[in-house]
Parts: sequence; structure tokens; C-alpha cells
Amino acid sequence: MEIKKYEAVMEALLFTMGDSVELSRLASTIGHDEETTKKMIHNLMDKYASEDRGIQIIELEGSYQMCTKKEMYDYLIKLAAQPKKHVLTDVLLETLSIVAYKQPITKVEIEKIRGVKTDHAVNKLVEYNLVCELGRKDAPGRPLLFGTTEEFLRCFGVQSIDELPVLSQDKVEEFKTEAEQEVQLKLKV
Repeated sequence: MEIKKYEAVMEALLFTMGDSVELSRLASTIGHDEETTKKMIHNLMDKYASEDRGIQIIELEGSYQMCTKKEMYDYLIKLAAQPKKHVLTDVLLETLSIVAYKQPITKVEIEKIRGVKTDHAVNKLVEYNLVCELGRKDAPGRPLLFGTTEEFLRCFGVQSIDELPVLSQDKVEEFKTEAEQEVQLKLKV
């Protein structure tokens, strides 16, 4: 294998590991002695320094780590400060629709409808500011009640919950039939 290929392998190893990797581990992984491996790593380090790249390889007590150059920190801070795009998975959408149509609702009531635990889904929806705590239910244990937020209305383009589409009874029956068929298929397997 030529030197460029070994350098590419070491680059991949250091990038993937994230933390520092001992010279001995790198050498044994690429099948070379430590002295040759060290020369290849230092060659890579020189390339990163001379090519004005955003990353560098640093040496830490006989170990090596790939990291960002200090000059890039301001850009990293800008990126981290930007709002994240939230992805609504099927599970989150299903949970959100239950909250929207049945609010105020507790996690236990959501779980009863979905048939599975909803802690993660509800927590994500709260994190995305689509669902919020509305108070506590006057019941044993005083469970939290959840409902939708103004952000939910904004995201879904409605002025109030009253504008959410209403399913016809025919559609509800169709969904029930599909669900029953799905359950029957799972029982046969």
C-alpha cells in the first residue's frame, strides 16, 4: 500500500475515533512500526498546517487526535447558535395528533391510545415547543396534562385547534378496519 493510502487510513481512524489514539494502536492497525507511523502522521500534520485547512492533528503525550483549529471556533459557535431544524418522525406526528385532538391529555392516556410508552415522544414535542404542560389532572398522582402551543398553531397554519380537520365517521371506520386487519396479520406471524 502506498503512503497516501496509509495517510488516508490514519485520517479516517483519527476522525472516527474523535478522542486521541495512541501511536502504538495506530501502528498496529495499519501494520507498520511506530517510527514509520509517526513519520506518516507528522507528514499529515504538516500538510494540514501548510494547506490552511480547518482541521489539524495534534500530538498529546504519544497519542494523536484530529480536531478543529482554534481559528475556526467563532464559526463553530455561530453554527451551534443557529436554531436546529426539527424532524417529526411518524411516532412524533402520531403522538402530536393525539395531543392536538384530545387535549388536555396525560401521558398515560396517550399511551393507552398508542399502546406503547410515550415518554420520549412527549419530551421531544415539548423540546420542539409544539406541546407544553397545561397543569395537573385532578386524579390520583396528579399527572401532568399536555396540550399544544402557539408554535404548533403557527407550524400547522391554523389559528386555533377548532380549525383542525375533522375525520368523517366513514374514515374512522376505515382506519379501525385497517388496524384490526394489521393486528390479525401480526397474530398470524
